[in-house]
Amino acid sequence: METVTVTRPIEASSDEIRDALDDLEPFMRASGFDEVEIDGDRLEISKALGLLRISLTLRVSEDEQAALAYEQIDGVFDSMTTAYELTERDGTTAVTARTEFALDAPGGSILDATVVQRQRRKELEAQLDYLEDRVE
Repeated sequence: METVTVTRPIEASSDEIRDALDDLEPFMRASGFDEVEIDGDRLEISKALGLLRISLTLRVSEDEQAALAYEQIDGVFDSMTTAYELTERDGTTAVTARTEFALDAPGGSILDATVVQRQRRKELEAQLDYLEDRVE
């Protein structure tokens, strides 16, 4: 299992950040997904990545420690989960975004773990940029 973690302090309350996380469509688009469809707790997202088109079906999941968590139920990974945890101190909230993933076919996949880690870090950073802008 591979892990990508990004943490950033944001000058806002955890309630303000939760409100921004609850607006899933723009939050997911912020990471570069150009197609986002939401049906209850199910998300269909896709984006062009070079010559590839990456499509994932996600389900929002329960995680007592996370303000938002989701898992892949169909897509390019053997498994993939992402959670956003909030820690509030003195008017600032540290947002930690963590994705854990396993690739389908080690060595035989067009996706490489290092490439996925680099891409996912960019996506998570873009989502944290969105949260910062949203709560200013």
